[in-house]
Amino acid sequence: MASKKSTIVFLPRGSNKIRKIGVPNTLIFILTPLFFLIAIGIAWLITDYRKIKTQIPELNYLRKENRAQKTHLIALSKKINQIGQRMAKLQEFEHKLRVMTSLEPSGEEDQFLSLGGSNVNTPTSDYQMEEVHNNGLVHQMHKSLENLETEMAMTSISQTELSNFLKEQKSILACTPSINPTEGWFSSRFGYRISPFTNQREFHKGLDIGTRIGTPVIAPADGLVVSAGREGNFGNMIAINHGYSLMTRYGHLHKFRVKKGQHVKRGEIIAEVGKTGRCTGPHLHYEVLLNGVPVNPLRYILD
Repeated sequence: MASKKSTIVFLPRGSNKIRKIGVPNTLIFILTPLFFLIAIGIAWLITDYRKIKTQIPELNYLRKENRAQKTHLIALSKKINQIGQRMAKLQEFEHKLRVMTSLEPSGEEDQFLSLGGSNVNTPTSDYQMEEVHNNGLVHQMHKSLENLETEMAMTSISQTELSNFLKEQKSILACTPSINPTEGWFSSRFGYRISPFTNQREFHKGLDIGTRIGTPVIAPADGLVVSAGREGNFGNMIAINHGYSLMTRYGHLHKFRVKKGQHVKRGEIIAEVGKTGRCTGPHLHYEVLLNGVPVNPLRYILD
């Protein structure tokens, strides 16, 4: 049985000739859905193209933003590493100072100061943003920043302690009687001697410095004048409290240059040498007392 056909008629313009083509109905049934599918595909492609075209500016912006973020991440990671390296140098310098001053950190401080905060792997300029998330770079940077913040806080506390310690040491040094209180020669030293008055063996509690009357007497360290007046056999005497259980006394003075309650600095003139009280000639009787007990002044004099 012959299949049915449909006739397609063509009427060319400017020609009286009519062309007819017979097409089997089965082929028409096959081609019609295919035609519609092709038409739909073309329409979808056109729509998708227009959509992509409208997104091109946004994509360009995102690419630019991506490049900027890559640059910022590289710079930030380098900065974190640089700060970490500087922190390590500061901690190393502080450790040297503590060794020099015999001031060791506590166990808790030592634990925190050994955290380390510069463990970020700096990315190269050709890395992709996906690698940032895959390799956990952002997490590493946050962790390093947290470590650095903790280190800076602990270092600040530690350096405050060190600073206070050094200030205290500076204060101790400033209050230590470390220079000669006057010019002259040692006419009698600290310790046992034969008394020039009784010709008997006695313990001399200070240092006698022979010199001429009127020679300036200077404070060998910072301190507070706690007395300035007549003191028995020592004649005119000054006593200075230097703190830290140290006190100095100056006897046989000719003239006072300070008064009780006055603060003095190392090198400041406090009196003039004389021969008041019980003495054989002009000189300065100089005593250093530690916790109220006389000690050898030469233990403290550096020059």
